[in-house]
Amino acid sequence: MSIFDNPDEFYMQQALREAHAAFDEDEIPVGAVIVSNERIIARAHNNTERLHDVTAHAEMLAFTAATNMLGAKYLTGCTLYVTLEPCVMCAGAAGWTQIDRIVYGASDPKRGFERVGRAMLHPKTVVQGGLMKEECESLLKQFFQKKR
Repeated sequence: MSIFDNPDEFYMQQALREAHAAFDEDEIPVGAVIVSNERIIARAHNNTERLHDVTAHAEMLAFTAATNMLGAKYLTGCTLYVTLEPCVMCAGAAGWTQIDRIVYGASDPKRGFERVGRAMLHPKTVVQGGLMKEECESLLKQFFQKKR
């Protein structure tokens, strides 16, 4: 697939690559990329096990990498693509970054921020859920079935 065919799907595929890397490292398979001006400026996947850090979610690591890349604390003009709906912690951090847009794949009815509401996000942040939902859910289900 070319980036020009469907940019959102292209970037979500990149996030899925990160999720597969997490899966291969026995981490919960969540991947994220941050895009600015049609260019990926950050990539990350969950690293909570390797780093022994409950805050080392894909989104948090991507926020840090993106702000370092830009040399700024805000991510205005950027989009976060993440394979799983962000948790409340990650959504709160997204609010502080003032990111323009969040696009996620699978919903997280237990820990996702949507069950609490969008008030923690910046008022201008646009959210789109369900992009490539089946692919994102499938990888998560496969991971947790392997754990049982």
